[in-house]
Amino acid sequence: MNNQLWVEPVGNIIVARIRGVPTEAVLRDAQTQIIQLVKDTEQARVLYDALEMEAPPVEVPLSQWKLDQEIAPIRLRRAIVVPNTRIAYLARLAFNDDHRVFYNDLASAIAWLNA
Repeated sequence: MNNQLWVEPVGNIIVARIRGVPTEAVLRDAQTQIIQLVKDTEQARVLYDALEMEAPPVEVPLSQWKLDQEIAPIRLRRAIVVPNTRIAYLARLAFNDDHRVFYNDLASAIAWLNA
């Protein structure tokens, strides 16, 4: 695990924290860890904590969209917690399935995942 990425199950949710400016390699590593935990725990709820993330070039979130195409049979419910509108916009570009973006509100994101 590097200091930019942390992925771990917390209760019935898989939490992925991304710090700094993510790269395509960081997103691929996150996806790999998340999918492995989904298989191991049989939980498909994922909380992305991007509160300490900085905006990457637009190609990086688009690479997440491509990664999602590779796992198409696996359906994830995702809450993405962001610090600002720029990161929110990039998050909306990155994810195309069941997801919702929350502004600085971890509690609401967790409640939505558990609903």
